[in-house]
Amino acid sequence: MANFAESLMSACRAKGKPGVAGIWLDEHQLVKAAAKVKEAGFKKFDAISPFPIHGIDEACGIPRSYIPWITFIFGLTGCLFGVWFTWWTSAENWALNIGGKPMWSLAAFIPVIFECTILFAALSSVGAMILINGLPKVDPPVIDPDLTCSKFALFVPEDDHGYDADRVTKLFRDLGAVEVKRTEF
Repeated sequence: MANFAESLMSACRAKGKPGVAGIWLDEHQLVKAAAKVKEAGFKKFDAISPFPIHGIDEACGIPRSYIPWITFIFGLTGCLFGVWFTWWTSAENWALNIGGKPMWSLAAFIPVIFECTILFAALSSVGAMILINGLPKVDPPVIDPDLTCSKFALFVPEDDHGYDADRVTKLFRDLGAVEVKRTEF
């Protein structure tokens, strides 16, 4: 049992990549620095922030997420399932004639159809986020403990195109980083 727990923890543990991190104290400087790092030809770099920053996705070259499409498709699937399921249960599988009312009435089943739509859309969104982000990540590498409250960072991994530690360090210093260090993330 201990081996299973250890193998599960090692599978969930975040695998850090070595690289260079630059730390900034102002989010506006970080956005400008991210745009310059992208212009320098780096593509696999990450921006780390304690809160969402307007414009950082464009500065880093991150494309729009396709999770809204997954949510829409599964929501539509849930809606169709709700319509089919209510029709099948009330008109086919367990047909009861009550007071001459129709066997299946759309208005009577709107709440069930709505709930199926929301259920499928929400579960697919959560599942897609877990798969796309590679979660769960237990015990991730920490560049700086203050990145969760007051500092911002850019991290360029060693496997990025055109990586040279001295070049990246100089680039970060020229862009106003208060601290530059070689680390894992």
